[in-house]
Amino acid sequence: MYRLEGRKVWVAGHRGMVGSAVARRLASEGCEIVSADRRIVDLKRQADVEAFVGDKGIDAVVVAAAKVGGILANETQPAEFLYDNLMIEANIIEASHRAGIDRLLFLGSSCIYPKFAPQPLTEDALLTGPLEPTNEWYAVAKIAGIKLCQAYRAQYGRDYISAMPTNLYGPGDNFDLQSSHVMPALIRKAHEAKQTGASAITVWGTGTPRREFLHADDCADALVFLLQQYSGAEHVNVGFGDDISILDLTRLVCEAVGFEGEIVHDLSKKDGTPRKLMSNVRLREMGWEPRISLRDGIVETYNWFLANQGAGQ
Repeated sequence: MYRLEGRKVWVAGHRGMVGSAVARRLASEGCEIVSADRRIVDLKRQADVEAFVGDKGIDAVVVAAAKVGGILANETQPAEFLYDNLMIEANIIEASHRAGIDRLLFLGSSCIYPKFAPQPLTEDALLTGPLEPTNEWYAVAKIAGIKLCQAYRAQYGRDYISAMPTNLYGPGDNFDLQSSHVMPALIRKAHEAKQTGASAITVWGTGTPRREFLHADDCADALVFLLQQYSGAEHVNVGFGDDISILDLTRLVCEAVGFEGEIVHDLSKKDGTPRKLMSNVRLREMGWEPRISLRDGIVETYNWFLANQGAGQ
């Protein structure tokens, strides 16, 4: 077991939804959280990252920093999604190695798996088929991060591990309709429809694709668990264990928000992968399980949105 008490842990991406959740969770472990101010440290610049890491006495690193977004953002910014994520992960991993940091956890994404891989997705499905085109640039970068951790483990003996979270949501999410993922986008759409008295909200595509959702605080708990308990070259899935259609998710969101109008479909928009459910058997067998139900998590997330962004709309 890797003891966190008394250690200095750099949470790269501490302002993001996942990074902030990890920082909150680590606070209860008696460790010191180290963070990098993006105004001073550009994670895409190797010299910046090496200068930051070199004099901090860091013991462990959680790589939660990434450029993220939904289908629209991925389709319109392919270069940024590939380049930015490659640079961020490569710089952090190399700088950690150079500084003698022997414990690192890299966060990937469920989009690393082939579009038509058997469901639920198991860890060994990686690189067995073509990726989903709507997010392949991000996926390729995340696959490279997994392989980097494996390479540094193989060549230098570094105890670097990778975890692949499913679709995440929760406090601190991005609710910008131009760049957000499906959950926060639906919450904002339903909220604005309720505020304006609209008769309907629009859902992209047919609503039939099925997706799995995990609350960010559950994800953070799983990541700390892996940081303490796991040491291996193979990445580990971090999922909820059940999925839901986008249409049924929309109904849940409307119920939480209190919007009673119609749900209509924009069939000009792509559905993406038909189904994406990850197997979390390995993690459950290690002794970890999620605790926040989807319904409760949506209510909590909407309340956070109201308190932080939506109250004045």
